Amino acid sequence: MQINAQVIRATAVAGLGGLLFGFDTVVVSGTNASLTALYNLSPSGLGFTVASALIGTVIGALTAGIPGQKLGRRDSLRIMAALYFIAALGCAFAWSWPSLIVFRVLSGLAIGGSSVLGPMYISELSPAQYRGRLVGFFQVNIVVGVLIAYLSNYVIGLQHLGSTEWRWQLGVAAIPAALFVVALFGIPRSPRWLAMMGRREEALKVLNLIGDPDPQKRLDRIEKEINEERAVAHMPLFRKAHARGIFVAVTVGAFTQFSGINAILYYLSDIFRLGGATSISSAGQSVAVGATNLVATLIAMSLIDKIGRKKLLLTGTFGLVICLFLVGLVFHMDAHKTLLVWLLMAYIACFAFSQGAVVWVYISEVFPTAVRAKGQALGSSSHWIFNAIISYAFPVMLRRSSAATFWFFSAMMVLDLVLVSTLYPETSNVSLEDISAHLSH
Repeated sequence: MQINAQVIRATAVAGLGGLLFGFDTVVVSGTNASLTALYNLSPSGLGFTVASALIGTVIGALTAGIPGQKLGRRDSLRIMAALYFIAALGCAFAWSWPSLIVFRVLSGLAIGGSSVLGPMYISELSPAQYRGRLVGFFQVNIVVGVLIAYLSNYVIGLQHLGSTEWRWQLGVAAIPAALFVVALFGIPRSPRWLAMMGRREEALKVLNLIGDPDPQKRLDRIEKEINEERAVAHMPLFRKAHARGIFVAVTVGAFTQFSGINAILYYLSDIFRLGGATSISSAGQSVAVGATNLVATLIAMSLIDKIGRKKLLLTGTFGLVICLFLVGLVFHMDAHKTLLVWLLMAYIACFAFSQGAVVWVYISEVFPTAVRAKGQALGSSSHWIFNAIISYAFPVMLRRSSAATFWFFSAMMVLDLVLVSTLYPETSNVSLEDISAHLSH
C-alpha cells in the first residue's frame, strides 16, 4: 500500500498537535523574567508557574484515553485543539497570577492529551510499512514547535513591546491553534476506532478513502486484533514477568528528565542571561539551540533502526556527561561564558541523538501486547511527573549554585550510562515477542 493524499493530509493535521505541543512547552522560556518582575515571583514561585502546565500534562496524558475511546481519536483532538486556543488567549489576557496558572494548566491538558491521541490517530491510519516514519513525523513536529517558539520569542522581542511583550509571546499560539481546530474538520475518523464501535461500513469507507488495496482484509485483521486485545485486557501490569520492562520504562522516562533537558529548554533564556547575555541576544542564542535540536533529531531518526536504540543512548549520554560538566565548570570559574551557547548546542545535539530519539520507542517496545497500553501509560506518566518535579526545582537550584545544578545533571547521566549498559536490552531489529520473552526472564 502506498501513501495517498488523504493519509498525508491526516498526518500533517494531526502533526499540528505535535507542533503546538512543542511550542506551548517552551514558549514560556522567553517570559520568565517579565513574569518574575510583574508578579514578584520567588524562584519557587517561578518554578511553579512553569511547572503548572506540566500538572495539566500529566492529567491530560493519563485521561486522554477516555475521550479517545468514547468520542474517537479525531474528535478528541478537536477538544485538545480548542483547549490550546482557549489557553493561549487566556494566558495573553490573564488578569492575575492565579488566572495565568489556570490557563497554563489548560495548556498542559492539551499537551498531554495530544501527545497520546496524535500518534495514536496517525498510527491507526498509516500503512504498515510507513507507520514508523509517519508517527515519527509527530515527534519531528514537536521539535519544530520548540524551534518556532524560540524564533517567535526572538521576533516579538525585537518589537520592544514593553510590559505587554510576555502576553504576545504566550498568546501568539492562538493562531496555529485556530488553524488546528479548522483543519481537524477535513480529516476522517480512525478506522480502528470505528471498528471498535461496530461501525463496519464507516470503517470500510475510510479504508477506501485512504487507499487501502484490500479494505475488507484489513478490516478483518483490525477486528481480530481488537478481539485479541479485549481477551487479555484484564491482565495486570504489576507482575514479576513484567518487572524488567517496568524498570526500563520508568527509568528511561525519569533519566530523560534527569538530563535536565526540559528544565534547560524552559529556562534557556535565563541561563544565557546568567552568562551575561541581553534579553534579545539570549533569545537569538535560544533559536540556535532550537535549530540544532531539529537537525540532530532528524539525523537520529534516520539512524535509530540502523545503529540501534542502546548504542544511540550510550553514545549520546556520554556526550551529555561531558557537556553538562563543562557548562557547570563555566559557571564555577565565572569565565569563558561565550562558550555557553556552543556547549548547549552540543548538549542539545547529544540529547536529540540519544534520549530524545529513544525514550518513546523504548517505552512502546518493552511490554508484551497484553499490557502494552498500561505499560506505556506508566512510562509516560513517570516521564511527565519527573519533568514537573525538576522544572519546579530548577530555578531554586540555579539560584543556589548554577555550577552544582549542571554537575548534578552530569552525575545523573553517569548513573544512566551504568544502567543502560548493564540492564537495558537492545530492541532494534528484534520482534516485540522476542523482546517480551527476553525481559520476562
